Amino acid sequence: MLEETGPEWLSEEVKTGTTIIAIEFDGGVVLGSDSRVSAGASVVNRVMNKLSPLHDKIYCALSGSAADAQTIAEIVNYQLDVHSIEIGEDPQVRSAATLVRNISYKYKEELSAHLIVAGWDRRDGGQVFATLNGLLTRQPFAVGGSGSSYVYGFVDAEYRRGIRKEECQQFVVNTLTLAMNRDGSSGGVAYVVTIDEHGTEEKVVLGNQLPTFFDQ
Repeated sequence: MLEETGPEWLSEEVKTGTTIIAIEFDGGVVLGSDSRVSAGASVVNRVMNKLSPLHDKIYCALSGSAADAQTIAEIVNYQLDVHSIEIGEDPQVRSAATLVRNISYKYKEELSAHLIVAGWDRRDGGQVFATLNGLLTRQPFAVGGSGSSYVYGFVDAEYRRGIRKEECQQFVVNTLTLAMNRDGSSGGVAYVVTIDEHGTEEKVVLGNQLPTFFDQ
């Protein structure tokens, strides 16, 4: 008697994909992400916001397992709230990135997530931190997710220090659009968050509002 087995896709490793980006500009940061959540060849959510607030002026961009990344963001959000009450002021962006790094490293065997942390604080202004397992580095820009492999050359060639806020916002939208055009695991709408000393601005760019780079 043959042993019954489930569908073949149940035994396959589930591959996830996304595109996330964060860039420093003169006075703040801009974060961006696509909205598609995939599981292998299937799209399980077309409009997930992958830019999660950690504090008033600190956000993180999520990639990897959606459940793992969201759990890390929720834990850090709680810890930062407690930390800000203890010190009597808003937390530093580096503190948020360090908390993310510590959790990612401690549970590196159990969790599958890569978070980019970015925000603004009074001490160091706009900052972008890449966190991966035990690694924590401040960078002028960071790109992650499966779509990043298609746009690293574009970002390296086009980014310049001292970029203005409006230029940075368009730069993020252009990068996400190029990634979504090439990466089958990225798509949907573009979420953009801009953070500076004046506050946080959230924006959604719909699919029909994204720029076009070639004749379709």
